[in-house]
Amino acid sequence: MTSAGGRVVAVVRDLFFVARIRETARLCGVPLDVARTPAELETALAAPVRLVILDLTGPFDHAGLFATVAAAGAPPVLGFTTHALARQTQPWHGRCARVVTKETLTQDLPALLREGAVA
Repeated sequence: MTSAGGRVVAVVRDLFFVARIRETARLCGVPLDVARTPAELETALAAPVRLVILDLTGPFDHAGLFATVAAAGAPPVLGFTTHALARQTQPWHGRCARVVTKETLTQDLPALLREGAVA
């Protein structure tokens, strides 16, 4: 997948990761929307989206977020977690096309934004 296929939506509340994802997307020329609430996600998914980046450690109603993504045509979800919370976030891993740690997300963000959730 390339960025020509549509926008990326990041569902993240951590201001550090919001800033990092926004800046990297800008530098890569990848259109990006950031959603911090279910309503913002629903609005962002009203237009074509090729990838959703989801913070699995964030204070979200993850079941509701995944239902919103499914209702929007189920674009692939790239979930991210931490090593410490991997077991706690495990129930959501199966709903994602790929799950990475925050460290991997940080390291590989340009490629992930351009190529999507493909391993």
